[in-house]
Amino acid sequence: MTGKILGDRYEVQQQLGKKAGRHTVLVRNIQTQELAIIKLLTFGSDFEWDDLKLFEREAETLKSLTHPQIPRYLDYFEINSPTTKGFALVQTYIPAQTLEQYLQAGRIFTEAEVKKIAKALLEILIYLHGLHPPVIHRDIKPSNILLGERSGNNVGQVYLVDFGSVQTVLATEGATRTVVGTYGYMPQEQFGGRTVAASDLYSLGATLIYLVTGTQPADLPQKDFRIQFEQVANLSPNFSNWLKWMTEPSLEKRLSSASEALKALNKPQFQNTTALTVIKPADSKIQLTKTKNTLEIIIPPVGFRTSTVSTGLVIIIVNSWFLNYLIMVLQTPFPSNLFFLVLFLCLCGAGLVLLYNFLFGLFGRIRLRLNQQQISLTREMFGVKFNYPQPAQRKDICMLQRIREYVHKEFGRGSFKVKAQIIIWAGKRLKYEIGGNNELITEPELDWLAHELSDWLGLEIRRE
Repeated sequence: MTGKILGDRYEVQQQLGKKAGRHTVLVRNIQTQELAIIKLLTFGSDFEWDDLKLFEREAETLKSLTHPQIPRYLDYFEINSPTTKGFALVQTYIPAQTLEQYLQAGRIFTEAEVKKIAKALLEILIYLHGLHPPVIHRDIKPSNILLGERSGNNVGQVYLVDFGSVQTVLATEGATRTVVGTYGYMPQEQFGGRTVAASDLYSLGATLIYLVTGTQPADLPQKDFRIQFEQVANLSPNFSNWLKWMTEPSLEKRLSSASEALKALNKPQFQNTTALTVIKPADSKIQLTKTKNTLEIIIPPVGFRTSTVSTGLVIIIVNSWFLNYLIMVLQTPFPSNLFFLVLFLCLCGAGLVLLYNFLFGLFGRIRLRLNQQQISLTREMFGVKFNYPQPAQRKDICMLQRIREYVHKEFGRGSFKVKAQIIIWAGKRLKYEIGGNNELITEPELDWLAHELSDWLGLEIRRE
């Protein structure tokens, strides 16, 4: 392709990159003698319309951007020659190497240099995410970041390039989302076609982890979807915690904006807020006893509340109706009353369940007990105890969930409220629940109990 003229004025100097249906070439404008970069999208057997959609979106996005560390849009035209048919996007040429090229050449980045690169990229993201609508890059990785020559204490000018995967908020409304990005640098939500500003932060964090370890994030070990980089990187605790915060798999726990991330990075004594101790609420009546070998949680009865009176009245009315129904059934000659008797027994069972739940709310308590051998959840009332579900082996405990109250909506089926609760899973079937229908337990109490359980079990809290 070298020497070929594109768009009547761009002479190809060198091919820089090539993949299915796409080429990136260095060109010289024969009119101005200035160098430029042209990205080509060509029609072929592997062409897909989604590629053209992303290509046109990249051109429109670049046209609207004005930032010294982002390539500037120059031109866009159609190519229709006997050998090549497609579209060309022309942008300014930046004389710099990618971080990937530096790493492949053996360059080692110090923590101070990585921090400077992080700050420069966060400033770019603050600009992109602050636009209306926000622009989300979706493919931040070492090969899409250019770094100029360093001089003195300056690590070099940092540039963010390749907006071929870019997404705007408006572009996703009412449209089918296309999953784009690079494995190892994509957060979990991006695999589902969903991206937000914090998705770029994850990709940036993964890129920085590559810089400090020299190993691709996908090749590093993972635990609970978290990149385990600490053992192979010689970093200060503050910067290590910041990188873990950037690459949190859960959106809820990850840094939410580039400005927030930059502020946290600039703090001299950065601490990961997810590691802060959660204390017991002052007015809580829940009893927790914890030793090295045992943890026991006792949840007291709800007791008399405003809602208790109305529930009690409903139960009295229902059971009175059952009694009248039974008298009517007994007065009917046998076997004519057989059907009605069976129906009564079914209805009576439902009534007894209501009565039990009512009495348990007034007088019953729940005891969750863990030791080194097993976990058990016991319901106790009037000296009677029973386990539900059955006890399980301690070694089978695999997940700790903290679910906040929310309204679940299903298309065509309406909606229902999911109560706040903690669930401890032992295997795939057995689950031990705290909260749920117990109205006495508050969100702060559940946060405190989840923290204590996480600490004792050595399990991360999975937040839903």
